[in-house]
Amino acid sequence: MTESVLRQARRIVVKVGSSLVTNEGKGLDEAAIGHWCVQLSALVREGRELIMVSSGAVAEGMKRLGWTTRPKEIHEQQAAAAVGQMGLVQMYESKLREQGMGSAQVLLTHADLADRERYLNARSTLLTLLQLGVVPVINENDTVVNDEIKFGDNDTLGALVANLVEADALVILTDQKGLYTADPRKDPEAQFVFTARAGDPALEAMAGGAGSGIGKGGMITKILAAKRAAGSGASTVIAWGREPDVLLRLAAGEPIGTCLVAQTAKSQARKRWMADHLQLRGAVVVDEGAVAKIVEEGKSLLPIGMTGVDGEFSRGDVIAVRDARGLEIARGLANYASSEARLICRRASGDFERLLGYAAEPEMIHRTNLVLMRG
Repeated sequence: MTESVLRQARRIVVKVGSSLVTNEGKGLDEAAIGHWCVQLSALVREGRELIMVSSGAVAEGMKRLGWTTRPKEIHEQQAAAAVGQMGLVQMYESKLREQGMGSAQVLLTHADLADRERYLNARSTLLTLLQLGVVPVINENDTVVNDEIKFGDNDTLGALVANLVEADALVILTDQKGLYTADPRKDPEAQFVFTARAGDPALEAMAGGAGSGIGKGGMITKILAAKRAAGSGASTVIAWGREPDVLLRLAAGEPIGTCLVAQTAKSQARKRWMADHLQLRGAVVVDEGAVAKIVEEGKSLLPIGMTGVDGEFSRGDVIAVRDARGLEIARGLANYASSEARLICRRASGDFERLLGYAAEPEMIHRTNLVLMRG
């Protein structure tokens, strides 16, 4: 199982900590970032989709400003992040361009992922970048947040991004080989954990709470991130970031670091969540042709097959799909709000821009966001 997690993964989120990116705070480690970018580029050329979640903006900003200790004032931390972000994104862009690879900077806050509209917009942007073969480099937008900059961590952000894009795997690169049953620096009896079940409560007990391991928050944040990522079916690997060709070797199936395996498949986790959704905001009624396409052929729901819209819902809400008799045949995530759905009923996608003022997805509900409620 450990060997297959990354070998079979097509969409991978890689998170790297600030101690690695900045070589323990000495400034951006050009050689290390270059090595990761070589590996990211090679994997993209293999047909995989890679997203990098990178820490290091505050540490790099401190260096550029000549500060030797992390400031306590929030506005000074935010200033350091703003200065450091310039160098961080420039380094990634330069190293990826050397490999002939496009890159993009995406700054997120936890609020972006908590708000439905912003969540969907971020998701659409990232998926479009991946389709274009571009490597998104993501960091928390530390210049505009307050409590996150004090208590947040990019392990959590990595897991949230994995959920956002429905990644197959999350790789957390750190300055430790992986997870041990106890702190190996204090306990000579500590055993290395090669594989475990993501979300196992015993893992949190092993980590001993915040600050017990490495970096900001310690190993506990990585274990909790793996638990969060497993909720959408993504397994997590925690490995040493300076292991030679670590990403390439993991992708080839080599068992490196600690693998925390998700117990639910990605598609099953998503569909189970939709099937169990109790608060349906509304429904669309479809004709017999659309029923056949959805049930028998596993196709998306197109607006041209819709005959009516019930209730009031927003983009991203879970809605029911009903046949002419009122029976629920499926449910899924709406790409359009109810007010828009009423305008595009029985219409082809070529009419959307004229009717709505913009053209987005051609489907009302994409097949990956549809779950059948009867055979």
